[in-house]
Amino acid sequence: MSDPIASYLLLGFSALVAGAINAIAGGGTLFTFSALLTVVDPVTANATSTVALVPGSLAGAWGYRQELHTTRRWTTLLIGPCVVGGVIGSLLVTELDEQYFVAIVPWLLLTAALLFLVQPAVARLAGIGKEHRAITPWTLTGIVGFQFIVAVYGGYFGAGIGILMLSALGLMGFANIHQMNALKTILAACINGVSVVVFVAEQKVEWRYALSMAITAIVGGYLGARIARRLDSNVVRWVVVLIGLGLAAHFFYQQWRSAHTSGS
Repeated sequence: MSDPIASYLLLGFSALVAGAINAIAGGGTLFTFSALLTVVDPVTANATSTVALVPGSLAGAWGYRQELHTTRRWTTLLIGPCVVGGVIGSLLVTELDEQYFVAIVPWLLLTAALLFLVQPAVARLAGIGKEHRAITPWTLTGIVGFQFIVAVYGGYFGAGIGILMLSALGLMGFANIHQMNALKTILAACINGVSVVVFVAEQKVEWRYALSMAITAIVGGYLGARIARRLDSNVVRWVVVLIGLGLAAHFFYQQWRSAHTSGS
């Protein structure tokens, strides 16, 4: 994009929207990453997007600060795999072709969105309350392992990690969407936070864009959290499902277009 003012306006708006969407469901990376591709290469766009959105995630977590008090036990448990997985995923950015993740991402997002849609019915059938009170060691291992995998993907690219985490939290027994969003937001901030350290060390960040985008991401993250807390939980749930399905459709289309282009 030749006009620098237009570029900054586009990037700032994309970060504002991304910050709000990440606070509610996740998937905001698609907006900032796509906007940054108009001015930088894909690797720099990925790194710069991550740096720009971390402050927005922290602002979203602050907006959910009341709910975070009730999820402290799970936050403490899952921060470890988030940090380790985020570092590994970030290091893989320079080592692996993105096709390894692109192939499975739409299926993961579609599955997660559908699971999140039916989660209340599953919870009722299983007799799950607001949160599991007794969890077996095998279940705990599975939860930690899944969060580690999500963190690796999050460190690598990360679009849709919020949907994946919300789906897992729902199946764990969380029934309060605002508590789930609070926990998801702080865990996403941890994943992206360690990615920032790696990307800065690797000098992959375009700071002139990252800093300006961070400001609007903070505004979007805080407003998104405050608005979501005032909405009926069923409305927020449907917003999350629709965003998840939209992200899945986006990635399926990208796969189809790539295959169609290479085949022609």
